[in-house]
Amino acid sequence: MQYEDILFEVADGVATIAINRPKVMNAFRGRTCEELIHAFNRAGWDKSVGVIVLTGTGDRAFCTGGDQSAHDGNYDGRGIIGLPVEELQSIIREVPKPVIARVQGYAIGGGNVLATLCDLTIASERAQFGQVGPKVGSVDPGFGTAYLARIVGEKKAREIWYLCRRYTAQEAMAMGLVNCVVPHDQLDAEVARWCAEILERSPTAIAIAKRSFNADSDSIRGISGMGMQALTMYYASEESQEGVRAFNEKRKPDFRRYQK
Repeated sequence: MQYEDILFEVADGVATIAINRPKVMNAFRGRTCEELIHAFNRAGWDKSVGVIVLTGTGDRAFCTGGDQSAHDGNYDGRGIIGLPVEELQSIIREVPKPVIARVQGYAIGGGNVLATLCDLTIASERAQFGQVGPKVGSVDPGFGTAYLARIVGEKKAREIWYLCRRYTAQEAMAMGLVNCVVPHDQLDAEVARWCAEILERSPTAIAIAKRSFNADSDSIRGISGMGMQALTMYYASEESQEGVRAFNEKRKPDFRRYQK
């Protein structure tokens, strides 16, 4: 596959996958998801790779979720909602290598979900986390909600989704969403240190541990499947489309006008 939306590099046992769409704050479209899936498969089964780092290019954003300019009642790719997001989320969990989210800026919406799904998250002190789904007529009805609740607790997860607030890196670490926060200019060095430690450990033991962790929460995959079916019907509604229109027109949405 020729990558247009991501950068891929393997060096010294570390595969780095970077979303390369800085003009749209590293938001993903259908092609981006396809390339990420391909890259994770490529790195995940390469025996020379011991750890995978997921990040975004530039300093502003790790990832800000689905590209609203590619969303008109459905996204621009394949899958139930026009994005193979279930497949992307699954491959992050299924590859037998630890996946580290290197978060240098905004991890918002679907980007927040990606950071949540990674095995470990290392953040710059400039990073910000949060959800926007109910502000733009969307939601992640699976790992982005149910799995998030396992990490930060039910009350905090509901707050994150119902209020759509922004959280600093330190606040995210306090709630268990982030493992480590460092000064911005030390982020790459810190990620490299964590990668080096992982590379000294038994890859088979780590792979077994990862599968064991995943087994406890794999039922969420079924929740996600049902939720995505509901989401595709929701995206066809005027209520959801009002969120997209308002976002693109840079105004507040009037959701209740369309509530049935």
